[in-house]
Amino acid sequence: MTSPKHRGFSRLVSCLQSGLLAQHRKKGETIKKEMASGQMSRDEALECTSCRHACHVMLYSETASQLFGRIPIRYIVLMQMRFDGLLGFPGGFVDPSEETLEEGLTRELLEELGVAVPISTEDHVESCFSLPCSGKYSSSSRLILHFYVKKIEEDQIREIEKAAASTAADHGLEVLGMVRVPLYTTKSDGGLSSFLSHSFIGVARSQLINSLLRLHLVSPGALREALRGSQRKHAESAQNLQEVLKLTGEQP
Repeated sequence: MTSPKHRGFSRLVSCLQSGLLAQHRKKGETIKKEMASGQMSRDEALECTSCRHACHVMLYSETASQLFGRIPIRYIVLMQMRFDGLLGFPGGFVDPSEETLEEGLTRELLEELGVAVPISTEDHVESCFSLPCSGKYSSSSRLILHFYVKKIEEDQIREIEKAAASTAADHGLEVLGMVRVPLYTTKSDGGLSSFLSHSFIGVARSQLINSLLRLHLVSPGALREALRGSQRKHAESAQNLQEVLKLTGEQP
């Protein structure tokens, strides 16, 4: 016959085992989700020595400015028009065998923005495999994307915009210009809706949307409306392109 003390210990062990099993299952589910989304930690990403690494950053600041003196802008978020006509975040390729990811990103920012914005590991948000043509994350892409977000002062934003257009080595070449993301919405799906309807490089649009939500720069409801408006803009653009094609002599 087992003693009350032994039965109590058995129940404790049983509870611990149940808790550990639940944690293990939860961890397993999390790992599966991370694998499906291509997500990994910074350290895990650096273990892939045969992979290429690219680092990009979203720079943003608060602002008291108002559009037309009545529409609060609230935040300034910087992106850039790339040489290929796509929108993306500043940054580029980094070789971890020669420099840290953050040192490499800071170097890229100096080339593209004309200002050496210091980036640290605290600014790191996520690392993931790039999204190939199949539309699914896969380690076969051999390219790992590292995304950072850094909040700076509005004066620094203005300094970056001036330097990017005057002293940056890549201006007019790899970078065609800096742009601010309009976080407000105007009539006829203007503002954020129109901006999101443009073409983005890789996962840049998703990185932007996730950051806006995570940092509470735009409410989920406002973002949903902006995305719906963006879909309408896409439909309008497709119809407009059909009309423009007729001007070239192409028959429908």
